[in-house]
Amino acid sequence: MDATARKVIDDLVSAAEQHDAGQENRLDRWRVLEPDAGRLLWFLVQATQARSIVEVGTSRGVSTLWLADAAAATGGHVLSLDTDAAAQDDARRSLVAAGLADRVTFRVADGGATLADLADGAVDLLFLDAERTEYPSWWPHPARVLRPGGVLVADNALSHPEEIEALRDLVEHDPRLTTTTVGVGKGELLALRR
Repeated sequence: MDATARKVIDDLVSAAEQHDAGQENRLDRWRVLEPDAGRLLWFLVQATQARSIVEVGTSRGVSTLWLADAAAATGGHVLSLDTDAAAQDDARRSLVAAGLADRVTFRVADGGATLADLADGAVDLLFLDAERTEYPSWWPHPARVLRPGGVLVADNALSHPEEIEALRDLVEHDPRLTTTTVGVGKGELLALRR
């Protein structure tokens, strides 16, 4: 990973820990991706040679930085979706500081509606890190937009299993997908499009 991007990530993670410690309401927290989960995303982008990457849930851009750095190695690009314009502005500044702004397009938009508009097989890697209970209502688009060999990653599979359960059920019963859960960060539900 690029040293400048890594420093920006480390600084953001530290700032998030300080910020989140004082927030009782989880919706007021920054909720940034844990470093080991970020390394997994970075690895998956490169292992699959992902070029078309979609992230639903920008937050403050930690996951976006991991994805963008990996996309720089594959010649890829990240579309980062969030309904919080202010959070995306913070993320955009971090991407500029890391020298990765050209690898990301930010869009203030609903993740489910955007996935519904994407073409079949248009996405190499899809990362879901938004309001988990909404994911089932987006189905079948998260699977439909993946190319064969593409990967779906859903965060919080172990920290909030009850909120991921409906998505897990859809993924595990979709004959196009092979699934597993990886115990890094808060748990990552992975699905490979056959």
